[in-house]
Amino acid sequence: MVTVNKHQKRVLKQYPAAKLITLDDGTYAVINNEEILASEYFLPPASTIDSAWEYAAIACKTTQNFNRTHPDRMDLTTLESKLSRIQKRKKHAKKT
Repeated sequence: MVTVNKHQKRVLKQYPAAKLITLDDGTYAVINNEEILASEYFLPPASTIDSAWEYAAIACKTTQNFNRTHPDRMDLTTLESKLSRIQKRKKHAKKT
């Protein structure tokens, strides 16, 4: 029976096609579309299967944090629409 640990669940949730491979030197890595997930953050190849999934989960979490706080993600149109809604409420409150 194959067990799925929490790190493997996290990686497979974000990358459903991710799979574990054994490298030539006997270490393990998790790949998605022929790209090693942990290599972008300079994490070393893992000596155990569990640590390979853990490194991939760390890479997924770090990528998610970067995407959440990236300056290009901040779009001014959403901020402007939010401020205009607030101004409308303030004008409406002054009238009554």
